[in-house]
Amino acid sequence: MQRRIFLGVAALFGAMPTIGFAKTEQPLIEVYKSATCGCCEQWVDHLRANGFKVRTQNVPNTAAYRTKLGVPASLGSCHTGTIGGYVLEGHVPAADIKRLLAEKPKATGLAVPGMPMGSPGMEVPGEPADTYDVLLFQADGKSTVYRHYAAK
Repeated sequence: MQRRIFLGVAALFGAMPTIGFAKTEQPLIEVYKSATCGCCEQWVDHLRANGFKVRTQNVPNTAAYRTKLGVPASLGSCHTGTIGGYVLEGHVPAADIKRLLAEKPKATGLAVPGMPMGSPGMEVPGEPADTYDVLLFQADGKSTVYRHYAAK
């Protein structure tokens, strides 16, 4: 009798991953980038390594997508993405994207203006990382610091 109970409990625990502990998948990130930009590809690799599905589109003019998606010119970088109704501009770390999706703030999206050294996709072994901010920006162009990264 004890063996039957043990086998029943073991079967229940063996089934648990399919009951409620299944890995939740992140939504797709659509990325608009230049075909010749290596750092854009490295950012995409960073996203994939952190569990995101990514579809890239090589476009001749990334600025047109920034304008279309409401990214202020002052926040521009080399690629633009979309996920879950938000816009991602530049080398935004995957952890900040996950936080954005979990918190769901009222905003247009996140941006890392320019191309700061040390941000995802801009890492160079042996080179110091710049200080940079991930900005949460609104449709009216206003932004606040969402996360600060110190120089290393």
